[in-house]
Amino acid sequence: MPADLAHLFADGASMRLEFQIGAAIVLDLMIGDPRWMPHPVKLIGRAAMALEAPTRRVFRNARLAGIMTALVVILMTAFLVRGLMFAAGFGGTMFHDAVSILFLYFAFAARDLSEHAFKVYAALKLDNLEKARVLVSRMVGRDTACLDERGVVRAAIESVAENTVDGVTAPLFFAFLGGPVGALTYKAISTLDSTFGYKNERYFYFGWASARIDDLAAWIPARLTLPFISLAAALTGLHPWLALRYGLRDGRKHSSPNSAISEAASAGALGVRLGGPLSRHGIPVDTPLLGESLEPLQRHHIVTAIRLMLVTALLFSLFLCAVRITIVH
Repeated sequence: MPADLAHLFADGASMRLEFQIGAAIVLDLMIGDPRWMPHPVKLIGRAAMALEAPTRRVFRNARLAGIMTALVVILMTAFLVRGLMFAAGFGGTMFHDAVSILFLYFAFAARDLSEHAFKVYAALKLDNLEKARVLVSRMVGRDTACLDERGVVRAAIESVAENTVDGVTAPLFFAFLGGPVGALTYKAISTLDSTFGYKNERYFYFGWASARIDDLAAWIPARLTLPFISLAAALTGLHPWLALRYGLRDGRKHSSPNSAISEAASAGALGVRLGGPLSRHGIPVDTPLLGESLEPLQRHHIVTAIRLMLVTALLFSLFLCAVRITIVH
């Protein structure tokens, strides 16, 4: 038996992080995020919301209040997960490994993202546009009640493309760097951005820190993801060179330094154009155009985008695993 596998199955041996992450990925793909299961990300979001009012009372400056809220949530998550992992060690190595796998599983969202997008596709396939609008509204922050079919398809694909980084490759990156503590700390950062990172009157200043910390945390994973989207495009019969070209050309168009990279690369891979006008809370918003329209957006592109995301995740995982084995061992 190879030395790594012998170590993995030896009595009392702790499972290597690479195997823990692999087990967590399999668990995510098998069961996703059941609605009945308490999820740490939801608890992090509730904690952040609960802290908003007290920090605003203590710190009259909205930006300072937002900074303190973000720091408290991030540090609280890191220390709590680290403490629980330490406590799990008293239950023996198998229990410690099981808790580690569970925490890592909570950080990944490939199955959940795929299911949400596929439900939109299924509704469109049944020509139920009204249901598709409702389903896609659960994936995006834009107004969906008046979207036509192409608008629904575009929203679903953009959500899958953007969350390829936020929900898959970035958590993987931090999992390989810092195990469950790193992965869930990143999820806390991402959740803060989702909760407060809006440029509206309420959060323009308060959400500044949450948005900037998220930009910084995802900067490297977003750029590392680009070549893997291109490679995934090659393996799935799409447009690898266009994925790379438009990822590099259009990935810098967005006001956020990371958001457009995976969207532009996915647009290139699929041969479609993403971005353009949309509405948020009744207010028209112009977003940058990404990619070129080699063919019009159609419902089947949602399934293709899901496949592209999953293959990208697999390739990214294998790459990080190889790097970690090379460096650590």
